[in-house]
Amino acid sequence: MNVNKKTGLSARDASVEILNKIESRGGYAEPLLDSYLSGQSRFDDRDKGLITELVYGVLRNRNRLDWAIANTYNGEFDSMETTVRNILRVGIYQLFYTDRIPHFAAVNEGVKTAKKIRPTSAGLVNAILRNILTNDIKWPDVKKDPVRAISILHSHPSWMVERWIGLYGIDKTIAICRGNNTIPPLTLRVNTVKISRDNIISALKKEGISAVPTPFSPDGVIISNNPKRIRETDAFHQGLIRVQDEASQLAAHLLNPQPGDRVLDLCAGNGGKTLHIAALMQNNGTITAVDIHLNKLEHLLSEAKRLGATIVETIREDSVKRNDAYSEKFDRILVDAPCSGLGTLRRNPEIRWRLNLRKIKMLKQQQKTLLQNAAGYLKAGGTLAYCVCTTTPEENEEVAFEFLGNNKEFTLKSSPNIPSELVAADGFLRIFPYIHGMDGFFGALFVRKA
Repeated sequence: MNVNKKTGLSARDASVEILNKIESRGGYAEPLLDSYLSGQSRFDDRDKGLITELVYGVLRNRNRLDWAIANTYNGEFDSMETTVRNILRVGIYQLFYTDRIPHFAAVNEGVKTAKKIRPTSAGLVNAILRNILTNDIKWPDVKKDPVRAISILHSHPSWMVERWIGLYGIDKTIAICRGNNTIPPLTLRVNTVKISRDNIISALKKEGISAVPTPFSPDGVIISNNPKRIRETDAFHQGLIRVQDEASQLAAHLLNPQPGDRVLDLCAGNGGKTLHIAALMQNNGTITAVDIHLNKLEHLLSEAKRLGATIVETIREDSVKRNDAYSEKFDRILVDAPCSGLGTLRRNPEIRWRLNLRKIKMLKQQQKTLLQNAAGYLKAGGTLAYCVCTTTPEENEEVAFEFLGNNKEFTLKSSPNIPSELVAADGFLRIFPYIHGMDGFFGALFVRKA
């Protein structure tokens, strides 16, 4: 195991540090890994890959790892220090899920990490890891207690599992959990303002990267091998590609913007969908991108420059507060509302450990307000797309049906650009990771009567 000469940390030490920040400070894995690994340049590519695997592997399998600890530890698991828990989680993950080094070496590495980060815990770490290695763990039985068993074996909060069993049944719930625990592919959106999909596949091949077309989005490619970081490629620096999941790409196609339109993106964030809309408009028209976070708008403008999107203007404001200056001003509006993010658990597994029903209900109220505000900003005959990357009924069909009930001048519309197999019987765009291989997603398209 290589050690970073600058920090003295091994890949396993670094994984524990990142997991500590995620759990104790409310950090998110992706930006922490990006900033941490780019700053720890003395880690080689192999160790960077191991750090990424350990962090995401622990987050995806945390309940199962914790069950193993709790059933081996003589003390009170809930009172165990976060750092010690994460040292053990990383060690047990290697014992259960990796075969890069022998089990005895994984135990020794865990003890080394403990001696370096929490010296007083080294004996405890050694004892627990060796006990797990030599003794069988008794796992909960799905037939006797399905909620508890699925929660532990597939590492999802019990309230979430109980809910899904009530909605979908046991077998489908297990399938959902398994889908959430798979490693998602790296998906790119082709910047069609500059290059076609066929040509970007050829360009990436020249850089040693294999790409295949996405099955549903006409603008996406899936990377089947990734010998270098995408942000280091010529294609990225030339503004030909952007990292974006296929489901997210379908939001712009749901809205179906046309050249010359006046478009409002009410919750623009970092601008992934905003800039896709600009490409579909062939950089002809105007897009007003609104968000409350200045850093996200700054990132959006930086990306717009890289991609060559010149029709975007940004406004920093809270979209929950109605702005009468927008009244009946826009041809098309996208409300990509803040949501629970349950559709992105493959990419953001830490979300499952923070979410609760109370937060979902709060988000629903915010989503209803955003959608109602947007309704007043739309011209007669205009279209309004509501999207969320989640699968909860409260944030999906309940918001959509309540909106239709309160706004008789709006009707539900089908989009000609969405594949029929992604449209449910009720007319909504519905995507599930375990079925479609994309992030979970919901979309509704409304038209305001002329």
